[in-house]
Amino acid sequence: MTRLNGRRILVVEDEALVAMLVEDALLEAGATVLGPAATVAEALALIERDLPEVAVLDLNLAGETSTPVADVLAARGVPFVVATGYGAEGLPPGHGSVPVLAKPYDPDDLTQAIAQLCS
Repeated sequence: MTRLNGRRILVVEDEALVAMLVEDALLEAGATVLGPAATVAEALALIERDLPEVAVLDLNLAGETSTPVADVLAARGVPFVVATGYGAEGLPPGHGSVPVLAKPYDPDDLTQAIAQLCS
């Protein structure tokens, strides 16, 4: 398994079960998890309080687009991976080069994608 020792990773995911699985995988890899945030407002508040090193971002948060979170992360130089069932065509405008993890994904794929962003 990829090690993410001490990396501060923001998790933005509205599905509680998925958020718990993501959090567990990241903690097992040695990361420090910020969140999970289930709404745009929660995610933005977490970013203001403690800027993450990297983030995992779900595009659809209970019908609300997470594009504002993607915009803030990009503006602050925080790399992120998009975890979505919509595929690359669902990426927020201006974020077409962001790595995409298609749901459902293997936790090892998640930690590897995060590790690549951290290197």
